[in-house]
Formats: sequence, C-alpha cells, structure tokens
Amino acid sequence: MHRFDELDMKLLYELTNDGSISVPILSKKLNINASVLYSRIKRLMKKKLIKKFTIDIDDSLLGIGVKALVGINRDPKFKESIHKKFMETKEVVSISEITGRFDIVIKVYAKNLEALHSVVIEKIGKIEGIQNTETFVELQKTDKEPVYLID
Repeated sequence: MHRFDELDMKLLYELTNDGSISVPILSKKLNINASVLYSRIKRLMKKKLIKKFTIDIDDSLLGIGVKALVGINRDPKFKESIHKKFMETKEVVSISEITGRFDIVIKVYAKNLEALHSVVIEKIGKIEGIQNTETFVELQKTDKEPVYLID
C-alpha cells in the first residue's frame, strides 16, 4: 500500500471539491509552491490514486428526471452475456456485482417513470438469464465527503 502525507490529503480534498481549480489558485489556497503541487499531482496520477479528472453534470438539464437502482438476480450461466447486454443499454450507467439478496445492482437513468418502467420491463427484464428484479427509485440524494478526506 502506498503512503500519502497530509499535503496529498489536502490536495485530494481540494481537487474533489473542484477538479477544475487551477494549480496557481490551489497553490495560493494551500500556501504551497505551484511547482510542488504540479509534481504532487503528477505523482498521485502515476501512483493511480487520481485516475482521471472529470466534470459533474446537472442531469436534469439533459432531461433525466428519474434515477433508480435495480437489484437483479440472475442465472450464473448467463453472467457474461447479461453484463454485455447491460453495457449495451444506454440507460444503465453503472453495474455492480454485490453480496446479499441480489447478484447485481445497476443504476439506471431515465427521462421519467414511464421510461424507467419501459427500460426495466422491456430491456432488462427480457434479457436471457434474468430471474427477477426489484427497482428502487431515488427520491433524494445527499453526497458527503469521503471519510479519507476529513481531518
């Protein structure tokens, strides 16, 4: 396991809050030389702690009105083909194999409840090997800082 110091943690915290912050502004905010921050960011990327820089999109502006988790039980013989079908389904945004009551949980984005129903019944439910599904519609979501970023 790699070791990361306090500056690494402060850097992760700031980049998690705003990945678009410029190094000069971050340098002033953390009171650290910009060249030191550049090399730290490169090192964290080389060690693969920082995998990528991305953006946070307001999905509602794109017409996504419903987000849901779908718990799925499947026949183990169809594991690979089911995964492939999920990857081809544009409304499926993540796939997690899990322990517990379900074999898989997928996250689905849809325009509205009718569209969600169509995805779950017409696309997911008809995939060979799917035994049953249970859908959990997201009513409200609150993100919090990961525990490793808190002092």
